[in-house]
Amino acid sequence: MKKLILLSIAAMAIISCNKETPSVEKMKTAYVDTSKLLEENTEAKDIEDKYKVKSEEMGRELRGEASRFQSEAASFQQNAQLKGQAWAQAKGAELQKREQELGMKQQAMLQTLQQESGKEMDSLIKRIKTYIKEYGKKNGYDYIYGTGDAATVLYAKDAYDITATISKEINENYKGAAKKEEEPKTEEKK
Repeated sequence: MKKLILLSIAAMAIISCNKETPSVEKMKTAYVDTSKLLEENTEAKDIEDKYKVKSEEMGRELRGEASRFQSEAASFQQNAQLKGQAWAQAKGAELQKREQELGMKQQAMLQTLQQESGKEMDSLIKRIKTYIKEYGKKNGYDYIYGTGDAATVLYAKDAYDITATISKEINENYKGAAKKEEEPKTEEKK
């Protein structure tokens, strides 16, 4: 009886192991070079340009304040001997305080720009990931791997690289969305 039970357990184990699993040859895989995808992404370039302009505008304002500070510092050096030590100490403390404020203002400006651009880039990356997922489902892929700065694939045949296709479609979708946003603005002006 024990032999019969052991034999039936062994038979069930063999039968359960014979279930067909998809073979590697039947799987449809591809990879996307994520670094290249972001380099070629129109929206990413627009975000970069937007914050470059913002940085230049804020920098101009800061340079103006720095220039005024430098001229006051130069004037301070000339007047320090004429107006006495008490005046020089008071004015020196005031100038030092302003220099610290300028430094903090510059730091705050850089931090604000980084946070704002970071939020927009994070949002873009999230949309790209969603797009790739939908693309994979629509085109019957089993896996789409990402390569680039945080590489998850150590080797892939170039034939599996779909970066150009994904990049083209994402840029076309972005351009189409941008045109749709501009159309109502043009109609309102008429």
